[in-house]
Amino acid sequence: MRLLLFGIGMQEIIVIALVVLLLFGGKKIPELMNGLGKGVKSFKDGMKDVSADLPEGKDGEKDQEQ
Repeated sequence: MRLLLFGIGMQEIIVIALVVLLLFGGKKIPELMNGLGKGVKSFKDGMKDVSADLPEGKDGEKDQEQ
């Protein structure tokens, strides 16, 4: 069975996970994921601020300045 994620299968995912576990260790991975989650949240908050600053047109879509 092949996953549609970049054409890699379950065996490849397991090998990649084992290599990451060996490189970073069991204690470092949760810290890395925590940092990644905070980064994604910060990015989404920044995108909300930018979209809130854009003016809206009559049909509810954002106007694009040219």
